Amino acid sequence: MGLALLLGVFVLGLILGVPVAVTLGVASVAYLLEAGIPLVTIPQKMYAGIDTFVLLCIPGFILAGNLMNEGGITTRIVRLAQAMVGWMRGGLGLTNVAASMLFGGVSGTAAADAASIGGMMIPGMKKAGYPVEFSAAITAASSTVGPIIPPSVPMIIVGTLSGISVGKMFIAGALPGVLMGVAMMITAWIIAQRRNFPRQPWQGFGELGKAFLGAFWAVSMTLLIIGGMLSGFATPTETAVVASIYAFVVGAFIYRGLKLSAVPRILIDSAVSAASILLLVGLANVFGWILVSERIPQMIAETVLSITTNKYVVILLINLVLLFMGMFMETIAALIILFVPLLALAQGVGIDPIHFATFAVLNLMIGLTTPPVGVCLFICAGIGRISLAQITKAIWPFLLTNLIVLMLVSYVPFFSTWLPNLLSN
Repeated sequence: MGLALLLGVFVLGLILGVPVAVTLGVASVAYLLEAGIPLVTIPQKMYAGIDTFVLLCIPGFILAGNLMNEGGITTRIVRLAQAMVGWMRGGLGLTNVAASMLFGGVSGTAAADAASIGGMMIPGMKKAGYPVEFSAAITAASSTVGPIIPPSVPMIIVGTLSGISVGKMFIAGALPGVLMGVAMMITAWIIAQRRNFPRQPWQGFGELGKAFLGAFWAVSMTLLIIGGMLSGFATPTETAVVASIYAFVVGAFIYRGLKLSAVPRILIDSAVSAASILLLVGLANVFGWILVSERIPQMIAETVLSITTNKYVVILLINLVLLFMGMFMETIAALIILFVPLLALAQGVGIDPIHFATFAVLNLMIGLTTPPVGVCLFICAGIGRISLAQITKAIWPFLLTNLIVLMLVSYVPFFSTWLPNLLSN
C-alpha cells in the first residue's frame, strides 16, 4: 500500500506539472505518514544525501560559468566557432553546434548553454535567412553536449552516487561529447545542403587567429579544470574554486566585461541555482532511500536477469528505461532515483561502471530535448517565439543523430573507457 501511494503521488505530480523536487518531497511525506515513520527522517536523509565533499563542485562550477558568461565569454566563443566553420553551407548552424561544444567546457549545464548561445544565435540565424524552427531546434539539440564535455554537473552527481572518481567521469565524457557534436554538425550540413541554407564568406586566417586569441582564456578554463584533476594537484572541489577565481580575474581584468558591481548579483544567482540543485539532490535521496528500503533496486535487477542475462539486451533495456524517464523527469532527479539500481543491474552482466555511467548520462541529456518535459526545448522555443510542436517537428533529425551516437557509446565501451584508462596508467 505504501509503495503504491508513493508511486501514485509521484506520477500524479509529474502529470500535473508540479516541480520535480516538490513532487519527490510530497510523495515521500505521503509514504512516511502511511507507514507510520517519523517525518524527522526527511531532514536526516536529505542531509545524508548532500553531506558529500565532492558536491561542493556544483556551486563552484556554476559560479565560474556565470562569471565567465557575464564577462563576455559567449560572444568570443561564438566568434571563434564562426571563424572555424561559419564559411560552410549552413555555417551558422555549424557555428551553433561548435559554440555549444566550446561553451560546454565552461558552463557544465545544458540549460545555461541553451539560454546563452540561443539568446545570441537564434535571432542571428533568423536574421541571416535561416528558418526559425531549424535555428531553435539545432540550439536545443547542441546544448545537450555541454553536460557531456567536462565540467559536468550530472557527472559530479554520478561520481557521488557510485564512488567513481569525478575526474575519471569528466574524462569519460570528453570523447562521446565530441562525437555527439561532430555528428550533429554533419546532420546540420546535410540539411543545409538539401534546403540551400545561406553560407558566409571565408574570413581568412587573420580573423581565425584573432578569434582564437580572443577566446583563448575562455577555452583555457576547460584545460585548467581537467589538468588540475588529472595531475592530482587539486580535487574536483578545489578545482571548482580555482576555476571561479580564474573566471573572476579573466572576466574583470582581461576581458573587462565583468563589472565589479555585478558580482553580488552573480553570487546570489549562483547560490540560488546551486541551492535548487542541492535541494533536489536531498529530496531525491529521501525518495531513493524509500525505494531501497522497499527493495525496488533488487527487484528490478532480479526481474530483468530472470528474463535475460545477455549483456547487449540488458543495455538496450536500460537505454529504453532511461530514454523514457528522461522524457518526464529532470536529469539530476532521474539519476539519483534510477542510477543505483540500474548500475547494480549493469554490473550483474559485466558492464564497466564508467561505461555504464557515461551512456546513462547521455540518455538523460537526450531527454532534455524530448517532449513533454524537455527543458531545452522550452527555452529555445521561448527565445524563437515558436510553439513546442514546431520545435519538436524540427528537432527530429538531430534526435535521430544523437540516438545513433548513444547506440555507439552504449555498445562500444572504447568511447567512454579509453581516455580514463589511458590517463590513469
